[in-house]
Amino acid sequence: MVDYSEDYLLDRQVRIFQPDNGYRASIDAVFLSALVSRAAPNEQILDIGSGTGAVSLCLAHRFPDCKITGLEIQPQLSELSNLSAEANGFGNLHYLNCDIRRPLPNIANCSFHHVITNPPYAEHDMPSPNIGKAFAHNYQQFNLASWIAFALKMMRPQGYFYMINRTAALTETLAALHNKAGAVTVIPLYSKAGQPAKRILISARKDSKAPARILSGLTIHNADGSYSEAADSVLRRGKCLPNL
Repeated sequence: MVDYSEDYLLDRQVRIFQPDNGYRASIDAVFLSALVSRAAPNEQILDIGSGTGAVSLCLAHRFPDCKITGLEIQPQLSELSNLSAEANGFGNLHYLNCDIRRPLPNIANCSFHHVITNPPYAEHDMPSPNIGKAFAHNYQQFNLASWIAFALKMMRPQGYFYMINRTAALTETLAALHNKAGAVTVIPLYSKAGQPAKRILISARKDSKAPARILSGLTIHNADGSYSEAADSVLRRGKCLPNL
């Protein structure tokens, strides 16, 4: 077991264990979880590349009647995530240590009503010397199109897809979803008003033919650096994103 710290999400409503030296979750995970505005009891949710479990821990807190599964390639992170789920009493949440480039044991294709992911952002960037961060931030013999194709393969017909990524990945993302998912919604995330959006949230529905939408977006910080009201409602009060 790696050395780890105990941290909190959603204004201390959710406990999370994270490595002292390695990948640690950012606020991106909470914003991504807030894309899921509704999930019916007994629906299944898949978190691909679950990392320290932040996304699915937030979802387990909001949707205690759903069955949630996280897939993580780093064994230390999946082990810590299962400890976090147990510490929060989330019996509906479990994590598997697996490599999505290989066949998955005991998980069938087209099984999940919702598939959510915070994939690696970089394909060609210089990887971090920290192995854990390099796995989390850089693709390993994979790419974004393959990652999205795997997500779509795991979804039931008419299932929902959710992702956060760099704005620069929008073209590749739309190409990967073309003719496979519709009702695409793009939400820019602005660090401060007047700045370009460096990250985007994307949702889509498998097999849908509905047109795409680009929403007005969410500004995270006020001019003084404090969280905006909209960001605070997500990060501290666990609300879903407005206007969805």
